[in-house]
Amino acid sequence: MEVYIDGKFYKKEDAKISVFDHGLLYGDGLFEGIRVYDNCIFKLDAHLERIEYSAKAIALELPWTREEIARAHVEACRRNGVANGYIRSVITRGVGDLGLNPHTCAKPSLIVIADKIALYPAEVYEKGIRLITVPTRRMSVAALPPMVKSLNYLNNILAKIEALNCGFDECLLLNDQGNVAECSGDNIFIVHKGKLITPMPSSSLLMGITRAATMECARELGIPVVETTLTRYDVWNADEAFLTGSAAEVIPVVELDGRKIGAGKCGPITAKLLELFRKKVRTDGVMVA
Repeated sequence: MEVYIDGKFYKKEDAKISVFDHGLLYGDGLFEGIRVYDNCIFKLDAHLERIEYSAKAIALELPWTREEIARAHVEACRRNGVANGYIRSVITRGVGDLGLNPHTCAKPSLIVIADKIALYPAEVYEKGIRLITVPTRRMSVAALPPMVKSLNYLNNILAKIEALNCGFDECLLLNDQGNVAECSGDNIFIVHKGKLITPMPSSSLLMGITRAATMECARELGIPVVETTLTRYDVWNADEAFLTGSAAEVIPVVELDGRKIGAGKCGPITAKLLELFRKKVRTDGVMVA
């Protein structure tokens, strides 16, 4: 396996960064998780656009063009023979002093890792998953814009720990107003009376690439899409619910906080969306070969 770091490829055991990198010291940086399906890097351009927007939000000037970053992703897949897998892109502020001042960092670093991915078992897409609402709240938009996919994921990790301690693989996070935000690593949707409903962007959620792709699929199928404020009550009483994310794709939710959702299994609209989504992922992106 070879890892791309700042213009060069290194063997996995030789892929290193400085202990003075502000990405390591302070979580000062960005990342993306990107899927590869049959040599198609799914929605690569959308992921790179989000990196650019996030970089601007944290005042990090990127010295590479979008095309240069894209080529690094394609080459990482080629070198590692990744036709179906996962790419982790990381941009750090770079090496600096032992202090918060980002101006001590001379230049940012770009890291691209292309490898296989551990997926949910196939039966989960039929049986669905159970969620629990955790005490940890999603970080307020007034603290850090949730649209920024930063290297500091402690908020999500603390929520994940709480879920695992309760025997659940995934959890629901509320925002500081007590409304539904997202899960520890995925966006959430519900289906109610034929409409697809998801929290609006101001609800402290990451604007997921798979989230947007699923909404595109829904519109193609003629399913109305609504972005609005959601509460746990809305999820408990939904006809269907599901999560979206690069690893999860479209995965049904059958229970929240001990309340069965809908029929307690993957619903018909969820199944249709997953089917269409899995067709699109092999053509909507940048081809490796």
